[in-house]
Amino acid sequence: MNRIQKNNRLLNIASIVLAGGKGTRLFPLTLHHSKPAIAYGGRYRLIDIPISNSLNSNIRQIFVIGQYLSAELGHHLAQTYQFDHFFPGMLDFLTPEEYPSGQKTWFEGTADAIRKNLDKITKLPVDYYLILSGDQLYNINFQKMFEFAIDKEADLTIATLPIAEKEAKRMGLLCTDDHSIVTDFYEKPQEEQILQKFCLPPSFFSRMHLPHAEKKYLGSMGIYIFKKEALLSLLQEQGEDFGKHLIPKQLTKGKTAAFVYDGYWEDIGTISSFYEANLALVDGKNIGLQMQDEKNPIYSRVNYLPGSLIKGTIVNRSILCEGSIIEAEEIQESVIGLRTKIGTGTKIYRSIILGNTHYLPGDNEEESHGKFRIGQNCLLKNVIIDEHVHIGNNVRITNKNNLSSHDGEHGIFVRDGITIVTSGSSIPDGYVF
Repeated sequence: MNRIQKNNRLLNIASIVLAGGKGTRLFPLTLHHSKPAIAYGGRYRLIDIPISNSLNSNIRQIFVIGQYLSAELGHHLAQTYQFDHFFPGMLDFLTPEEYPSGQKTWFEGTADAIRKNLDKITKLPVDYYLILSGDQLYNINFQKMFEFAIDKEADLTIATLPIAEKEAKRMGLLCTDDHSIVTDFYEKPQEEQILQKFCLPPSFFSRMHLPHAEKKYLGSMGIYIFKKEALLSLLQEQGEDFGKHLIPKQLTKGKTAAFVYDGYWEDIGTISSFYEANLALVDGKNIGLQMQDEKNPIYSRVNYLPGSLIKGTIVNRSILCEGSIIEAEEIQESVIGLRTKIGTGTKIYRSIILGNTHYLPGDNEEESHGKFRIGQNCLLKNVIIDEHVHIGNNVRITNKNNLSSHDGEHGIFVRDGITIVTSGSSIPDGYVF
């Protein structure tokens, strides 16, 4: 458990990661996975990001609340985060239950998920709760945010970042006074009149030593630090979601402060945001999630796999993960996940191959149908290949008709102009899309 000393008293902190959303805007990747369980960066899961940031901030008491397709997520958590006497901590995975009375719980929103698990969450001797989302990317030292919260003596501290107008309609917006105390909040405003109300003056950005440019709003990142008493009191109010219902009420109940963060942050809400966040790892501009920081690593399941075997492949600005056997002709600006097999003559451009959680036995060509592999002489452009997919020989997946949306055969979909091949699909030899 993380501890910060204030007035000669040690303050205890625990993290709550909300990981139960269905992720409808990430369909069809969420056809077979919960959103936090989707593979990212070749060898991680989205859930690894908030947990790793908590651990790197020395917060080792962690609750993860799941709901939709929770079995895969629970398996990953159990296989990955194991504490012991030398690295003490706890990760408790909470899901809907049926009680002896016959009552069955179902979480209706972010706040409701915590409200219905208070009997478990409040058993720890905790002074503060850090509430996180299970589907965001960032590198944040939460220690600084806690010190800010304690310094402001805030009942609630909201992590915020400067955003442009094009992002303002999909986030909660805040106004603050000169002391970083929140004076107004509105969740996902759509009307121009409301947007203008939350447009910040250049003096705000100069006071915070931030570049102004096109970023004129202060957006909520959906990351909160609550005093325990404030959270318990707020959850007695009606409302299922923090942003929509409870944060505006909290402004009238106690002091709310805005912690301004100016680093990388991405909410994985759509197929295009997922695709771009992966490609940001290989674009050479160093604008994506930082994964090379050995002092603040991104943790994930340990895989005892050999390095990738590459045979005669031209590779440029790409990530090739362990256990892969690659005989492709060319791979450009792509992420190739764990245990990926790619045949000779194949070309892959700006694509995300999520890899596989295990190999299938049998190496003979006669046994190849249904195996997890990409065949020979294929062409893939702007494609996301989900886990456990078989692609035959001479397959071309390039979205040749430039579709922006499509639900087709063989598990092929198009969203935001990006082609997705869903988990378990088998694409026959010679198929063209």
